[in-house]
Amino acid sequence: MKERAYAKINLCLDVVGKRENGYHDLRMIMVPINFYDVLEMHFADQTSLTLNRDYLPVNDKNTIIKAIHIMQERFNLQDEFCCNLEKHIPTRAGLAGGSADAAAAIRMINRMCNLYLTQDEMIEIGREVGADVPFCILNKPAMVSGIGDKINTFKCHPNFELLLIKPKKGVSTAEAFRVVDSTEGIHPNCDAMKQALIDNDYDGIINNLGNTMESAAMSLVSEIKNAKQDLLELGFDGVLMSGSGSTVFGITKDIDLVNRSATILKAKKYFVRKTNIFIR
Repeated sequence: MKERAYAKINLCLDVVGKRENGYHDLRMIMVPINFYDVLEMHFADQTSLTLNRDYLPVNDKNTIIKAIHIMQERFNLQDEFCCNLEKHIPTRAGLAGGSADAAAAIRMINRMCNLYLTQDEMIEIGREVGADVPFCILNKPAMVSGIGDKINTFKCHPNFELLLIKPKKGVSTAEAFRVVDSTEGIHPNCDAMKQALIDNDYDGIINNLGNTMESAAMSLVSEIKNAKQDLLELGFDGVLMSGSGSTVFGITKDIDLVNRSATILKAKKYFVRKTNIFIR
């Protein structure tokens, strides 16, 4: 069985505050994009994971293995799984690649083992794996709040293109949140972004892009600022860093601009991907 594990971007991210336990309260507009890893799973004598990237762990530190073990324990599963991951989404990128992989594993085990779990039940399992996993279970545009555990999906049909670029250096999410506590960040209007998406209001989408994490991430990886400037100078209407970085995306309705810019930015040694919002 194969499953696509879709990446996400944040069109709007507001760090609302910090809890006594150290976790941050967030409000975010998150959307899945047409960019994905591919996870293949089969029943096996013992659980294993192979992948096409030698820098990723294949033990409990890998979100796929973690998700499998959580489901085995929760449902007393005797089944073991042979997994192969075709990895395309870069790590430390703000694209939820690891979370997407875990979400795909949860959905697949649900079907393979005939667990008949509801979306809410899969989301609850996802919370045990990581903050972005619940959103990746659903793969729908959503207002996400709390620590990433409160998800309210909404319908929209945006009509624009995206170009993702990522500097070679990534950002540690934990480090970015540590820095954001000591810096003055912007607080974008996530409600306005949601309404702009619902109304397919292109100018509203561009005008309400914002990410509280951006300045903190730039202080850790200065190349993020350069990436934003490169996209703006090429003529993209809106440019923003996704999540805690280091991926930056440009928004435009001009597909020729996307194609020209992809060639130029690849020559600058960025990771580059042309994509758009994934709507089911």
